[in-house]
Amino acid sequence: MKRDVEAAGEQSGHDRETPGGARNLGRISTAGRRLLSGNVPRALDQLLDSVPWRGDELVLDVGTGSGLLLIAVARRLTTGRAIGIDVWSAEESSGNRPEVTLANARSEGVADRIDLWEGDAQKLPFGDEEFDVVLSSLVLHNIGETAGREQAVREMARVLKPGGRVLIQDSLHTEQYERALKECGATDVTRSKLSFLLLPPVRVVSGTKAGA
Repeated sequence: MKRDVEAAGEQSGHDRETPGGARNLGRISTAGRRLLSGNVPRALDQLLDSVPWRGDELVLDVGTGSGLLLIAVARRLTTGRAIGIDVWSAEESSGNRPEVTLANARSEGVADRIDLWEGDAQKLPFGDEEFDVVLSSLVLHNIGETAGREQAVREMARVLKPGGRVLIQDSLHTEQYERALKECGATDVTRSKLSFLLLPPVRVVSGTKAGA
């Protein structure tokens, strides 16, 4: 279901005066900007530069977290929208909460181009062939079972429009993602060389959904 991020800030169980409360969103946003320093923007650009953006795309970011990739996508859109999905947790100490992501998007001036949803990568709450681009960065390896990771890749392919692009950036299991995409019938499936912009180093698996 779609997460009401405005309500989440009010109802997350945190008092406004506490460090996790709504009054602290300005400091969270500053931390989010610091996260965008160093090699991270270069790594995100390296991932996104492979897409011939028009600006009107509907994009899905699977495993949004604090929103680094979602924000980078939103900057490349004009009339399009970037949808972030995650299993949000009010108790998560790492800041994996929708109000944190929204605050980071506001601080970068792209909050009007994003939506946040709550859901599992293995069972995406979207219809078939809805998105122009589906991507994920450093998320799928957190699914412990091989079958679960393959199911997440199948779901990413399912919600992708014919001719759309899927990109998976990860440090582990990239051969498995490559194989799963091919089994889904994707074309032009590639697995990049290791990139050392992030630690641990990552590869990008990409492909195009057939049928355009």
